[in-house]
Amino acid sequence: MNTFQAVVLAIIEGITEFLPISSTGHMAIASAFFKIEDDAFTKLYLVVIQLGAILAVTVVFWRKLFNFVNYKFYLKLFIAMVPALLAGVGLIDFIKEALGNALMISIIMVAGGLLLLGVDKWFKDGTVKEEVDITNKTAFMIGLYQVLAVALPGLSRSAATIIGGMQQKLTRSLAAEFSFFLAIPTMFAATVKSVYDIWKDNPAVLNTDGIQMILLGSLVAFIIALIAIKFLISFLQKNGFKMFGWYRIIVGTFLILLILTGKL
Repeated sequence: MNTFQAVVLAIIEGITEFLPISSTGHMAIASAFFKIEDDAFTKLYLVVIQLGAILAVTVVFWRKLFNFVNYKFYLKLFIAMVPALLAGVGLIDFIKEALGNALMISIIMVAGGLLLLGVDKWFKDGTVKEEVDITNKTAFMIGLYQVLAVALPGLSRSAATIIGGMQQKLTRSLAAEFSFFLAIPTMFAATVKSVYDIWKDNPAVLNTDGIQMILLGSLVAFIIALIAIKFLISFLQKNGFKMFGWYRIIVGTFLILLILTGKL
């Protein structure tokens, strides 16, 4: 992987991490397009730049996130995070196999797109408008939706948790915000675990050049994610999910055709 490819992947990560279009699917597609070798450094890079994108949430929502008086909100995030962590441990072998199956990821992208087409009709804008009104039970239910994204690469963690929030009567904007907040502990835990596993078996990946590329990619993903977060909340309030649904269907179908014809 060269510097240009690293920057492109970071831009894609920053855009797709919070939009309901599957960052995993897009990263897999881009890696295949560039024919990037699936070595230890590439795996490490793709994991760490996700954390760079996630940290953008702390800047956009710092007033809400660092309101330490509202300790109950942190408890809700922990409750919502637990199901995904347990699923990640229990389904680790299945997840690794699924991440290497481009056809499966593409099919799930299409299926997720079809789901998004109906979300606005199925779940009218909810009545829960503030974080303080999210109960522990609601947080746990949203966490169960996040499990779907863990088990089905290509579904989109953002899409799953936002839909879960709307199903639990959260407004579109609050569901999106809670999804962003939930990404912080979930992705931080996943990143630490992944980095440790990769480094343990391949300590040489953290050489000077590797660290510089990772820092560059994380910075790029962070900056792009700042823009994507603000865009998504504004867009969802005005337009809903339909455009994202059609995008997923078109891209996923195109990828399936490329895979089946041996061109990807």
